[in-house]
Amino acid sequence: MRQGLRSPDAGRQREALVDAVRLRLAEAGAEPGTTEVAAALRAQGHPYGTTEVVELVRQLRSDMVGAGPLDPLLADPAVTDVLVNGPNEVWMDRGNGLERVPDIRFPDRQAVRRLAQRLATAAGRRLDDARPWTDARLPDGTRLHAVLPPVAVGCTCISLRVSRGRPFTLPELVRAGSLSEQGAALLRAMVGARMSYLVSGGTGTGKTTLLATLLGLVGPAERLVVVEDSAELRPDHPHVVRLEGRPPNQEGAGLVDLRDLVRQALRMRPDRLVVGEVRGAEVVDLLAALNTGHEGGCGTVHANAAADVPARLEALASAAGLDRAALHSQLAAALDAVVHLVRDGAGRRMAEVRLLRRGASGLVDTEPAAWFGADGRMRRGSGWARLAGRCGNDERWMTG
Repeated sequence: MRQGLRSPDAGRQREALVDAVRLRLAEAGAEPGTTEVAAALRAQGHPYGTTEVVELVRQLRSDMVGAGPLDPLLADPAVTDVLVNGPNEVWMDRGNGLERVPDIRFPDRQAVRRLAQRLATAAGRRLDDARPWTDARLPDGTRLHAVLPPVAVGCTCISLRVSRGRPFTLPELVRAGSLSEQGAALLRAMVGARMSYLVSGGTGTGKTTLLATLLGLVGPAERLVVVEDSAELRPDHPHVVRLEGRPPNQEGAGLVDLRDLVRQALRMRPDRLVVGEVRGAEVVDLLAALNTGHEGGCGTVHANAAADVPARLEALASAAGLDRAALHSQLAAALDAVVHLVRDGAGRRMAEVRLLRRGASGLVDTEPAAWFGADGRMRRGSGWARLAGRCGNDERWMTG
C-alpha cells in the first residue's frame, strides 16, 4: 500500500476516504456491498492496485456496516466482552478476565464516538448530546452500551457483550469446566421437576448463558414466554415467545418496561415464564405470577452469594412499594431454588444450589443443598434430602 497510508495522518486520511465513499453510496442509493464499495473507492481517483482495493474494501465495509477495528474481536468465538475506554484502550474478555488489546486502536476520540453512534443507530436507538447513553441490542444479538462525553470523562465508552449464535448444551458446559457431570444431571432434574429458580451471580459469571442452556431442556410441548430489557436469551427450543422492553422516545413517551411485559406475558398462556434479568419492580409481578400456578418460572439476578438473594429481592420489591412481610410471604411460595455461579481461578462455574425456606420469623432465607468445588466435586448440604425428594431421587446426581 502507498506510503501515504503509513504516515501519522493515515487514520485521518482513511476516515476522510470512508466519509467520501459513504456519501457517494448514499447519493447513488447503493448498498455497501463489495462491488459497490470498490466502484465508489475507484471513483475517488486513488491509484490503488487490485490487492490494495480489496483490502480497503474490507476495511471500509467494516467501518461502514461492521464494528470497525473491533470486528476481529467480535468474530472470535472465545470472546465474551469487548470494552473501549479510549482510542488506545481496547479490552476483551475470553473467560479468564479482562485483557488489554494493544494492537487494536482508533485514529482518535471522534472515531470512537462515530462508531458508538453508528452502532446505536443500527440498534434503532438514539445517541447524541441530548441523550448521551444507550443500552441496546444489535441486529446480531450483541448487547451494546455506550456513553458519550462529558458524561463519560475524556472519551466515549463502548461496552459490547457478545451473543453466541446458538446456546451451549449441558455437555459443552461440562467440557468447558462450568459444570460437573453431577451438577449437569442435577440441573436437568430440577428443570424436569418444574422447580422455579433464579440463577444468581456477579457480572460476567455466565448467568444468561446457563439460563439459555436450561431453557433448552424444557419439553418441546411447553411454551416459553421470555421477557427481557434487551433480548439476549436465545434458547434452543421450538416454542419461544420473546418480549423486549422499549425506552421512551424523544418526547418521553412510549416506555415499555418489564412490569408491562410480565403482565402481558401472563395473558399469552405461558407454560414457563422467564424474566431474563430481575433488576427492579418487575419482581413483584414475577412472584405474583409464580404464586398463581405458573410453575417452572425462572430468571437471573445479580447477587454476591446465593444466601444474599432474598435480601436482594427485598430491596428490589421495596422500590415497587411492597413491604418486607408481603415480599417474604410471596417469596416463600413462589421460588424453590437459587443456582449460584462464581468466577474464580477455575473460570466461570456453578458453585452451589440452595433451597428457599421460610423460618419461624416468617422471613425467607436459603438452605444449602449442594456445593461444587473448583474440582467439580459435589458436597451435600442440609437441604439435600428435600432437593433429592423434589427431583425424584435420581441416582445419577445423588452419588457423591
